[in-house]
Amino acid sequence: MKKLAPSILSADFAQLGAETEKIEKAGAHIIHVDVMDGHFVPNISYGATVMKSLLGKTKLPFDVHLMIENADKYIPDFVTENTGYITVHQEACTHLDRTIEFIKSFGVKAGVALNPATPPQTLEYVADKLDMVLVMSVNPGFGGQSFIDNALTKIKKLDDFRKKNNLDFEIEVDGGVNLSNVREICDAGTDIIVAGSSIFGAEDIGNRVGEFLELL
Repeated sequence: MKKLAPSILSADFAQLGAETEKIEKAGAHIIHVDVMDGHFVPNISYGATVMKSLLGKTKLPFDVHLMIENADKYIPDFVTENTGYITVHQEACTHLDRTIEFIKSFGVKAGVALNPATPPQTLEYVADKLDMVLVMSVNPGFGGQSFIDNALTKIKKLDDFRKKNNLDFEIEVDGGVNLSNVREICDAGTDIIVAGSSIFGAEDIGNRVGEFLELL
């Protein structure tokens, strides 16, 4: 089953609880939590405190995307009863295997994100430990960017690789996803769709979630 993970980076933070309730009632599967540190990416978003403010207000699992340096230092802060995934960047982790094992030690699914210029071959020796690979289809740091088309090739390569090697990691795509391209992205082999401004920028957030779900 394909899953929809709206990114709260694009939500109205003055209405975060209410907007989270809207996406949950509309049928979204996951809450995508984009964390930026102003070092690994040229922007600062929010930390664990904002994410934890949703505890008790939603039953949806958190999909934590750490676009940060020194991820190991902060991973424990993002482990909660709602945390389903924690994803780190291949490019930001000096000891990626160790970081993956650290995430899994908390009973949380471990993911690794790949920037647009990073080939999937960099994950060859850790792929059997991964629960998810996140394909960045924009350069990370800001919402509202346009989808980079060659991400489709990367998705297909990852899908072929996992089938050939009997691996069961999920493929997630983040960046520039909208109603006009989501079907093609899913057909390439994507399991989890992240959408931010295309959902939270809609006049009717719940209706927009429904439109996405019809296309998954």
